[in-house]
Amino acid sequence: MNDNINKTVNEILESYSKHEQTCRLSEDNIINKSVLIHVLEEIRKLLFPGYFDKNRVREEYIGYIVGDRIEFIQYNLKKQIAKALKGCEKCNDLSYDEVMEKSEKLVYEFLSKIPSIRDYLATDVVAAFNGDPAAYSTDEIILCYPGFFAITVYRVAHELWKLKIPMIPRVLSEYAHGLTGIDIHPGATIGKYFFIDHGTGIVIGETTEIGENVKIYQGVTLGALSTRKGQQLKGVKRHPTIRDNVTIYSGTTILGGETVIGKGATIGGNAFIVNSITEGMKVSIKNPELQFSPDLSENNQDKYWYWMI
Repeated sequence: MNDNINKTVNEILESYSKHEQTCRLSEDNIINKSVLIHVLEEIRKLLFPGYFDKNRVREEYIGYIVGDRIEFIQYNLKKQIAKALKGCEKCNDLSYDEVMEKSEKLVYEFLSKIPSIRDYLATDVVAAFNGDPAAYSTDEIILCYPGFFAITVYRVAHELWKLKIPMIPRVLSEYAHGLTGIDIHPGATIGKYFFIDHGTGIVIGETTEIGENVKIYQGVTLGALSTRKGQQLKGVKRHPTIRDNVTIYSGTTILGGETVIGKGATIGGNAFIVNSITEGMKVSIKNPELQFSPDLSENNQDKYWYWMI
């Protein structure tokens, strides 16, 4: 190497020493994101047999196929959970055998939730089909809808989150976030028949609680009123609660852990809400005054001030 390259190498090595929190050298307890994404894809094949396979899934062989996939998931997910646990301060005192035993138990607990995840996702498919006149089949929803993909990954990540598995739920949820622009924290609680329409730009925070039959559109934020206290807010309810049968239209922001959107409420687009909304209420922002050139004032816009997508 020439002198310039040597100088650059030495400067990079110095930065490693300076910022040790961004390096994991000579350590094996770092999870493999690529492996986790592969595991997630196998889980999706379990959840929706025949949809994401390269070849036809024959019904007479489905028992073998499911068993083979579970074996793949069990082997790879156990190793990744073990790595995540070994990187967690709470598990520092555990031996290698204890970590592996704990990891295996967690994998089996997760796998036992697959039927329940399918139950929830089946209702989400129904909600999407019933709620979107542009949907021509449930196959279209499962194969094409980014909102449904984000919900699927959330349902998986949420079960891992409930098992208190470090890091891995966030890796999965941020993978879906990167692909869809939909950010659902795995710690959020979301009921059945959940529908995200369009979806880009949606944010659902960690302590959000969402009931059943809720529909939200693109650009909705269910966030914290303030995160100024940073880590002091860990575990504190800081995101809103959305009751059953609520619709939230595009661009709306709802903030705060004490904010509750009552059952059956409808929130129009671009609203900014930091206080609770009573049951059955319709909330909307009146259209700003429009100016036309040439003067088209005879086109009465006021009658359209309240409308729904």
